Amino acid sequence: MSAIDKTQRPAGPSPRPGILAIEPYKGGKSRIEGATRSIKLSSNESAIGPSPRAIATLATLGSEAHRYPDGGAVELRQAIAKRHGLDPERIVCGAGSDEIFTLLARLYVAPGDEVLMSEHGFLMFAINAHAVGAVLVEAPEKNLCADVDALLARVTPKTRILFLATPNNPTGSYVPKAELARLHAGLPRDVLLVVDGAYAEYAGPADYSTGRELVEANENVVMTRTFSKIYGLASLRLGWAYCPLGVVDALNRVRNPFNVSVPAQRAGVAGLDDLEHLAAARANNDRWLPWTTAELRKLGLEVAPSVGNFILVRFPDEPTKNADAANEYLLARGIIVRKVAAYKLPHSLRITIGREDEMRAVVAALAAFMGRN
Repeated sequence: MSAIDKTQRPAGPSPRPGILAIEPYKGGKSRIEGATRSIKLSSNESAIGPSPRAIATLATLGSEAHRYPDGGAVELRQAIAKRHGLDPERIVCGAGSDEIFTLLARLYVAPGDEVLMSEHGFLMFAINAHAVGAVLVEAPEKNLCADVDALLARVTPKTRILFLATPNNPTGSYVPKAELARLHAGLPRDVLLVVDGAYAEYAGPADYSTGRELVEANENVVMTRTFSKIYGLASLRLGWAYCPLGVVDALNRVRNPFNVSVPAQRAGVAGLDDLEHLAAARANNDRWLPWTTAELRKLGLEVAPSVGNFILVRFPDEPTKNADAANEYLLARGIIVRKVAAYKLPHSLRITIGREDEMRAVVAALAAFMGRN
């Protein structure tokens, strides 16, 4: 969806100041015009799709379309709590974790307050900051990773929320557990730390933390997760947050009463119960993430270390070999990846880890593009 040209805007009510300056979020390209088949590696979706149990569950729900969902998502919250060993009373479900980011910004940020994030952090953090009239503050990163000292140096009396994705999209980097704890320890109590773990299920390092222990020990930390990635339920829009009880109470006062649909709730429960499918999705990533990284580095491309289900690939700063040229070359061969200039990474492309045939196709295409085939 593109923004409306201000010169063509009809007379009528005007959004409040600042709204029209927001650049709308653009998801990864989904199709190539005229192509009969394409390989979509632009949105970090699951390589193997949703659980067969979730698919079977969805197939039974047509006759219930006239019924409202459970507004409290009780069964889903209990299933999440059981799977992760959490307190269900601390869980709030949303229409994707994006909805939770939006609600938290509405709850805790007033016009003129500051929202802090890392330089190459998820774009929705910035959009939500601008939507509530906040001043967005971005801290520079170190080697494409959030820099705890840089973030803390930019905290002021006006800071209200610090959004941090770990693993981060689009860089694939993460903040180690000790550094995450140090970051929180340096924040004033009235600053909310929001730890986005959309790719947590893929992260393998022993020192990785979802932030759970910080939520359970403090009143100013929220952990968010999603079913859009490893669970393969992106189209259903389902996410959740693990929060202090005070934040739970506030979220439940402002969220829409039926914000999570019946299909999303039922498929989420079914997906949580299918550990075999979850393991298969993780195994696919564990195999093809390092393979693709190694193969692209052999071509002379820079590939940032990643603990997600995607890689960030930097291309030479040459007109015929740069990221734009590589993107066009891949599109011409039916391969869709993600341009990340909006993340201040104009020389790079983000590539989702797909199935074996898809990754071999990407590597072969880029080998030809680099003249190394």
